[in-house]
Amino acid sequence: MTVPGPTTGFLSPAERAAEGRAARRRSPRSSHDRFEAAPGRLDPVEVVERQSATRLPELVPVRYGRMLESPFRFYRGAAAIMAADLGAVADTGLRVQLCGDAHLLNFRLLASPERHLVFDINDFDETLGGPFEWDVKRLAASFAIAGRANGFGAPEQDSAVRTCVESYRRRMREFAGMRTLDIWYAQDDADRLRELMAASMTKRARRRTAEATAKARTRTHLQAFASLTAVTAEGRRIAADPPLVTPLRDLVAGSSTQEQERELRSVLEGYARTLSSERRHLLRRFRLVDVARKVVGVGSVGTRCWIALLLGRDDDDPLLLQAKEAQESVLSAHTEGIRYDNEGRRVVAGQRLMQTTSDILLGWTHAVGLDGRERDFYVRQLRDWKGIARPDTMDPALLRLFARLCGASLARAHARSGDPIAIAAYLGGGDRFDRALTSFAQSYADRNERDFEALGAAARSGRIRTASL
Repeated sequence: MTVPGPTTGFLSPAERAAEGRAARRRSPRSSHDRFEAAPGRLDPVEVVERQSATRLPELVPVRYGRMLESPFRFYRGAAAIMAADLGAVADTGLRVQLCGDAHLLNFRLLASPERHLVFDINDFDETLGGPFEWDVKRLAASFAIAGRANGFGAPEQDSAVRTCVESYRRRMREFAGMRTLDIWYAQDDADRLRELMAASMTKRARRRTAEATAKARTRTHLQAFASLTAVTAEGRRIAADPPLVTPLRDLVAGSSTQEQERELRSVLEGYARTLSSERRHLLRRFRLVDVARKVVGVGSVGTRCWIALLLGRDDDDPLLLQAKEAQESVLSAHTEGIRYDNEGRRVVAGQRLMQTTSDILLGWTHAVGLDGRERDFYVRQLRDWKGIARPDTMDPALLRLFARLCGASLARAHARSGDPIAIAAYLGGGDRFDRALTSFAQSYADRNERDFEALGAAARSGRIRTASL
């Protein structure tokens, strides 16, 4: 990498702000106020089917079944559809590291390595560089769709969306005035959350927030260990719960234990090489005892996902790792982000760039599947202080509060990789962008409902097969 000299390669704050304002000519803020399908828009069912072709065939019907539970669940699995839609229109050219799937359920409470609770993005399967507004649009539309799922009226839906976008814009303007290292060190920890929520915290909201925080602290690796494993004659092993959790021993009929162990140790060794030396040292204190396939999420169903049980000092000293297949980002065909030789490495690099604090055992590897094909994976600890939002239980006030948190958190993630001065200058001090995206969110929610109906029609006609779990 070429390091710029003391006075070369950098623009002044005024020049960066000018670039942001110039982006309004390429993509006026008012132009974001609607979604209009591009000519020749692909059949949404075909987009989903193309993704399914790379996944485990026996789990594809489960994916379709989950997507057909509601328009909101469909939206969670339809990142590829929206990526194609956003890629077909003019953009600002103001690039950041994108989450790529920034819907509201991909924001949650997480544990930092220092054992503090922080609020951050949690899913980076689709991360890639691209125009900042793509993430903001996906997040904004998710609040309109969630509001509809709760039976809220249009004014209540719009209020949540506008709160989200306004929070993003205001936080980005804060970052535009901050020093570079201060931006990098910024966190949404418990103190910051209280600050963000102080203006609108009702008694009920305070109680719900306290409950969510307390629950997140109970969702530890030890809880996962207790729920996912059982004592057997051979010691602690992963308990079978097919098809959600299927131990490898039940998937590989006829393979010897020794052959399985050699293959799995090879996978872990490859992953370990991507860790820093002190974390490799930590990993060596554990021994691998069992592996199982696990079904996860909505959009991810059908990708290969493994959980590995390792034990340290004894059977009560566990480490649970999740190795999740990383396929090509849904954004890759629509933006010129950096390309990696390993899609797992792409996920890890994007996560480290966007998150203020990442899992200490986050890494990547190649692995040979049961079909003999090599695939890319990223690896992290399974369930470590994760607090998951329940939008279906939120009233309008609580949904607005959550929207404020998500918008601010996304701005922080974008400010780390993009130019907060240019983005803030583009957004401006008024609410023009907020109003435009509120209108966009409603029009895209309409489109999402029509796409949901198209998938339902494909199921009824027999074009696709569904299953429920």
